[in-house]
Amino acid sequence: MTLTRNDFPEGFLFGAATAAYQVEGHGFGGAGPTHWDTFAATPGNVVRSEDGSRACDQYHRYGEDFDLLMEGNFDAYRFSTSWARVLPEGRGQVNEAGLDYYDRLTDALLERGLKPCQTLYHWEMPAALADLGGWTHPDVHNWFGDYVEVIDGRIGDRMESIATINEPWCVAFLSHFYGAHAPGMRDIRATARAMHHVLKAHGEAMNRLRAKGRDNLGIVLNFDYCEAATEDPKDQKAAATADAIFNRWFIEAITKGTYPSEAMEGFEAHMPKGWQADMKSHINQPLDWLGVNYYTRHIHAHDPAATAWPPNRDVPGHRATTQMGWEVYPEGLHHFITRMSDKYVGDLPIYVTENGMAWEDHILNGAVNDPERCDFIKSHLAAMKKSIDDGANLKGFFYWSLLDNYEWAEGYEKRFGIVHVDFDTLKRTPKASYHMLKEFLSRD
Repeated sequence: MTLTRNDFPEGFLFGAATAAYQVEGHGFGGAGPTHWDTFAATPGNVVRSEDGSRACDQYHRYGEDFDLLMEGNFDAYRFSTSWARVLPEGRGQVNEAGLDYYDRLTDALLERGLKPCQTLYHWEMPAALADLGGWTHPDVHNWFGDYVEVIDGRIGDRMESIATINEPWCVAFLSHFYGAHAPGMRDIRATARAMHHVLKAHGEAMNRLRAKGRDNLGIVLNFDYCEAATEDPKDQKAAATADAIFNRWFIEAITKGTYPSEAMEGFEAHMPKGWQADMKSHINQPLDWLGVNYYTRHIHAHDPAATAWPPNRDVPGHRATTQMGWEVYPEGLHHFITRMSDKYVGDLPIYVTENGMAWEDHILNGAVNDPERCDFIKSHLAAMKKSIDDGANLKGFFYWSLLDNYEWAEGYEKRFGIVHVDFDTLKRTPKASYHMLKEFLSRD
């Protein structure tokens, strides 16, 4: 069966997503340095030590990009605003050029009939605050709240929706436990504090935005399908522990005011003093919607050679993989949409705020043919349709990403976009997947 827009409910929102540091060009417009600039400048952290100083230069080319969205029949654009562009030192002096840029960007979206969907934080901690401990610092929620009020004062009244934080698992665990992203730490105590403080910052932003009368507020969580390698109880526990850290920690804190016991086995001794009080004051409060980011699954087994928590190892799967080496597993998207609906948020609106695949795309005769990505999108749209048919209140989908961009530790090597970017000339070339979506979204 070939799906079309008409197979989805009336008002279902279709969009594409990007993030500030990945596309804007952080060397433009008075933006301050971020911990990603520091991380990328350290040998071995990022492919070819590449950073986001130019990226896709959306700072100057946003009109061209938004024309592509409009011409592609999209309804909305999910973008993030950069903390370090608005407040170069993270606190104190405001960069008016940064506020003016987001003002122009917002107007440009609205002029084209596109709904602006803002994310307040997509990983670019100002370097000056990272020097003080960043997400491990007990005052980080107040720093974040102050930034939120500044940017919201300029553009908040025109936003279709506002997300507080994108993928707190990456912000806290991937970055402080595995050290794979900035700030590149490998410290369980720092991880436990970051895992809690990022949620407290979410809550602080919610409190301040609610006080200003804002609604349609949410958070964007990423999920990874965790499967046990065998029926062995040790493998089952390995998968349950991974699921608790990746998939349950943030949603259970927000919706139930608790942290999963399987994760607390490792974190409890390292949690900040008095963390329990933060649940009621900040974390466990209503959302207006939930964002679900989903890409892949991992198969987990007990590692008998492990000497530290968690004693897990990954087992290779058998499905086709993307350029990132991630298994293509659309069943996992259906799983998380329905799981969130059934166990955590009920009839609260859910949006798939990111889903997409990286592929080694090339221009041939002026075009980019990417049938693998087309198939990926079709299979995941089918998973979304099945979730709706099974009763989930799914309200929209944002493809990741509109553009090939700076893919964090992977530099510019991995391409997720439906629009190809030549990183020498910055020329945009819509791929076959863009044209497929344009036809899918046509209202004719």
